[in-house]
Amino acid sequence: MQIDFKKGDGLVPAIIQDADTHQVLMLGYMNEEALIKTKAEGRVTFFSRSKDRLWTKGETSGNFLNLVDIKIDCDQDTLLVRVHPVGPACHTGSDTCFNEVNQSDNFLPYLEQVIHDRKDNPSEQSYTTSLFKKGINKIAQKVGEEAVEVVIEAKDNNKELFLNEAADLTFHLLVLLAEKDYRWEEVLDVLRARHK
Repeated sequence: MQIDFKKGDGLVPAIIQDADTHQVLMLGYMNEEALIKTKAEGRVTFFSRSKDRLWTKGETSGNFLNLVDIKIDCDQDTLLVRVHPVGPACHTGSDTCFNEVNQSDNFLPYLEQVIHDRKDNPSEQSYTTSLFKKGINKIAQKVGEEAVEVVIEAKDNNKELFLNEAADLTFHLLVLLAEKDYRWEEVLDVLRARHK
């Protein structure tokens, strides 16, 4: 990576994005030292313009940004830093520093996060939690049942019923992936590789 730190007096903007949901979480600035530290430690470190020093996100709150990868833009003066956040990214307690976030723009990754949360933090009132309690055999069976229902509805011309069954199948497939500790992005990686 040939990053042009000279344009911004030694600093480049670093756009922080959740690697799973693709949601933009925050914007910070990195100098060369912050970038080296980020790569070495696997946690995002910025150069704080107000504190005039390196600052690792989460050093006091514990809400670290665990590094997935870094990409550079075409002008070589802006970074896209993809992360797995530990807790909220914003100092206000919000997941993102950008208040006006429309979850419908990224609903599938959002839904997947909710499903993983139900697995990690069970709730007695949650249908998703009840699926996880039944175990992998019952979850896989439910995926099979929903797939058959999609096939049955595909033979008719009722759009609403067909789309409802397709939604049920997608939801239960996400639950099965979560039970296996896989992510939807990994399925997409397989599809991308096949597409080449």
